[in-house]
Amino acid sequence: MAVVEKFRSAVGLTGRRVLLWSLLGRLPNAMCPIGTLLLVTGNTGSVWRGSAATGALAIGQGLGGPLVGRLADRRGQRPVGLTAAVVNTVAILALVLASERDAPLGWQIAPAALVGLSMPLVGPLSRSRWVRLAGGKQDLTSSMMSLDGIVDEVSFTTGPALVGLLATLADPAAGLLLAAALVGVCATLFALHPSASPGADVRRVRSAEKLLTTPYVLLLAGMALLGACFGSLQVGVTASTEALGQPGAAGLLYAFLGFTSAFSGVATAALPSRLGLPLRLRAGTALLFAGSLLLLVAGGTAAALTAAIGCVGVAVAPQMITMFGLVERTVPAGRLGEAMAALVSSITLAQSAGTLAGGWAAERYGPGAPFRVTVLAAGAALLLAGLTATEGRYRRRPGPVAPAGPAVDREPATA
Repeated sequence: MAVVEKFRSAVGLTGRRVLLWSLLGRLPNAMCPIGTLLLVTGNTGSVWRGSAATGALAIGQGLGGPLVGRLADRRGQRPVGLTAAVVNTVAILALVLASERDAPLGWQIAPAALVGLSMPLVGPLSRSRWVRLAGGKQDLTSSMMSLDGIVDEVSFTTGPALVGLLATLADPAAGLLLAAALVGVCATLFALHPSASPGADVRRVRSAEKLLTTPYVLLLAGMALLGACFGSLQVGVTASTEALGQPGAAGLLYAFLGFTSAFSGVATAALPSRLGLPLRLRAGTALLFAGSLLLLVAGGTAAALTAAIGCVGVAVAPQMITMFGLVERTVPAGRLGEAMAALVSSITLAQSAGTLAGGWAAERYGPGAPFRVTVLAAGAALLLAGLTATEGRYRRRPGPVAPAGPAVDREPATA
């Protein structure tokens, strides 16, 4: 019940409608990559062309994320979020139109890159918004990070499943059309809500301390290693289920990974405050490494693979929640949105690299080989956390916390 009360307090910052818009508004972030791959591959008959368009989208996400976050910090979430939502909706529709009309590959890659560049970043901006509204209250901030981590996991697993279902029952374009609708409606509502963070005074932002401090760079590296785990894990699961004669089970295993991760995210909120964030990060990376080792011996049966995937999932949400919490502790308040967005970009780009490395390993050494890449990335993450994640390094920055800002018109949390 204590966890429920913590989550209720976190939801009370804005109300349940904003939480719903946040969930639906970030679904396209998970839908567009797989949707682009299926659409372009299906219309061109070439996996390479589909991969090229998807890669352009991923690069756009990696480059555009910090830019959108920086603009939101300076100009405010409302105008930047609204502009991004409009541009992103148009870009998704342009990609569908170009692919359906069998346009040259360049004319499909261009809108795919724009889709990535203009992603509204509902997830990072949601975390930045809630941190500001929490007004420096650590228990409330921790509950908010846990709740937002659960929302992330739900979107991470639900988005690709929706695209796959629509591609099977209707058409590969249907998933991207739904993504465009979700961006156009839900990301817009999220941006326009009165709880949206206002822009910071530009002079104050310019005089703020630099963003790329040693603690923050270490967090970027840790999140990138987690992204490499994701990418290689996905390839390993796909290759292993195909080798077992059950290719359809891959989607179910991804969903199970998200379920166990979301469950552990709920449990994270119940941890006592005396277990500091650096300690949680070290424990989470140790659990990730242990789970990845199980993957090396789990490829023989679907049951063993499922158990190993579940163990890996248990480590995912606590790590992400902890790293986002450490970002809030270590970066200037006026650049929090940019910092959150860059952290997401690091995991996105590293996931693409992990996918490439996992695909090369599977092609050369067999279906279980991508899991070796997962183990290497998890081992590096454990070494990094073990050597650097200390209370001294990640102590809270001196100075005032991010202001709570003006009162907003929140709907009742019980509504």
